[in-house]
Amino acid sequence: MPVGRPGPIRRLVGFVWRTLDFSRRLVLNLLFLAIVVLFVFAWFYEFRPAPADKTVLVLDIKGPIVEQYTGAASEAILAQTLLERERETQLRDVLTALDAAAKDTRIARVLVLLDDFEGAGLATLREVTAALGRVRAAGKQVVAWGSSFDQRQYYIAAHADEVYLHPLGTILLRGFGGYRNYYRDALDRLGISVNVFKVGKYKSFAEPFTQNGPSPEARADEQSLLDDLWRQYTAAIEAERKLPEGSIARLIDELPQRFAAVKGDAAQLALKEKLVDGLKTRDELRALLIERGAVDRAHKTFRQIALGDYLSLQPQSTRGDVVGVVVAAGDIVDGDAPQGMIGGRSTAELVRRARESERVKAVVLRVDSPGGSAFGSELIRRELQLTQQAGKPVIVSFGDVAASGGYWISMAADEVIADPATVTGSIGVFALLPSADKAMEKLSLHTAGVTTTWLGGAGDPRRPLDPRVGELIQTGVAHSYDQFIRLAAAARKSTPEKINEVAQGRVWSGRQAKEQNLVDRLGSYVDALKDAAARAKLGEDFRVVYLEREPRGIDRLLALLFGEIARALQAGLGLTPTELIGQDASNQARRDLTWLRKAAANPLSAMSHCLCEPR
Repeated sequence: MPVGRPGPIRRLVGFVWRTLDFSRRLVLNLLFLAIVVLFVFAWFYEFRPAPADKTVLVLDIKGPIVEQYTGAASEAILAQTLLERERETQLRDVLTALDAAAKDTRIARVLVLLDDFEGAGLATLREVTAALGRVRAAGKQVVAWGSSFDQRQYYIAAHADEVYLHPLGTILLRGFGGYRNYYRDALDRLGISVNVFKVGKYKSFAEPFTQNGPSPEARADEQSLLDDLWRQYTAAIEAERKLPEGSIARLIDELPQRFAAVKGDAAQLALKEKLVDGLKTRDELRALLIERGAVDRAHKTFRQIALGDYLSLQPQSTRGDVVGVVVAAGDIVDGDAPQGMIGGRSTAELVRRARESERVKAVVLRVDSPGGSAFGSELIRRELQLTQQAGKPVIVSFGDVAASGGYWISMAADEVIADPATVTGSIGVFALLPSADKAMEKLSLHTAGVTTTWLGGAGDPRRPLDPRVGELIQTGVAHSYDQFIRLAAAARKSTPEKINEVAQGRVWSGRQAKEQNLVDRLGSYVDALKDAAARAKLGEDFRVVYLEREPRGIDRLLALLFGEIARALQAGLGLTPTELIGQDASNQARRDLTWLRKAAANPLSAMSHCLCEPR
């Protein structure tokens, strides 16, 4: 006999019971997980006392130096828990530790280890070396050691009181610049053409898709930029190492002969050219620091404290007025974006939070971006403008790159401060629209259909570009460029005509940008923070708070449950490190073609992006 469907009351009771049962199991499981976390934390946690006298702060920089960690909270926590080293090092952490060490009587010296440092732009390197300079100005010694030094590692090392290299090590100074991919012939063979719409003769972002090499204007523009940055690099090295002007250039020019003179011994060449003060193995370095400082008998080494441990001991005040910092690092997109990118909507929301907070008395926008979406850039600029109108000082601080959209978001500020090595400017706009109709022909593929208007198939890459579509896009690009230079003219108290003369997509170093009135003054990130505090009348002992996206969902859960035990697990279990990402020669092609795909998806969107990278 068939069983009838349960009645509505029975179904309701069943639903309520299943909901209660699920909730009970969920709460119990979360409670059990929390107990396990607390147990693991208690088991592996290692108490770290305050540093004693004659302690060495070990600045062992891991990965690249970044403005903020890249990606979601869960990624950073899992990397910190499962790996022996961090993926990245935040610039703010390095500066905080070094400035604290300069004032800390227990810290006798700083040891800089650079083997795991994977690079940063010249402007960021200058921030680090300026902080090392403040340590030295406080009467404390800075020692740098490396098994080898690449160009960026050596820039930091050269700013130490003493530089030591492993006896089998090398120092490789290459100069700036390099080569990139150009896809014109390859795309032609595939039957793909890229339609470019731009304003600005120096706007070279699209050239890899339409040419087999840089245009004369782009080549001259980049050469001017790189020459200025290289002069800054070599001048700083020669000054710190007390070398005659031009020594680095002569060493590179005569490298084959000088290398032969030391019979191929790269370490001896570095010593002979006075790039280092001595050759030491790691155990010899350890013995030297024990002799100069104090011995840690428990660990059979010199008395020391690591960067992360020292940061954890710094006092964290939660009272009083603050300078709020919004980091704008990475490519700019329209909507929300994780850390490591700039979301027009999400970053604008951070600026709005700073404006509406009663405790935030001034805002610093820290920019490290080659640009991206013009619309996303304008969302951020508008929020900064509203912050100014609300009476809060807005200071913009340029990092490695502040170009195109990165410059656009900076055009609503009381003061714009650039590092002399910041890659900046690139005021220009473009749009890309690929067409693959010839590729379809080669593959004997066809496309057909009906639309109610001619715009129905506009931008479809399977069909030839309709001239009317091209006219629409070019008109929109021209309008965006006109808006760009008008906003820049208002921000710089100039005229659109004068801005246009230094715009056209051209890139400048920060030093050149100051000469062209594209920034207010040259200075550091620390200068920007002090300027913001002074304008808000906060005094010298002001606090800095970073406004960043709150973790949500699983990221928030992981942050709450595992954030405190990451180092404890690592130390207690002795986990083996694993490399996250290997070197991949196709990264550039993948990045370029990703931009082409995005352009095809949004044919009417204007882009303000610079084909430039930090040096």
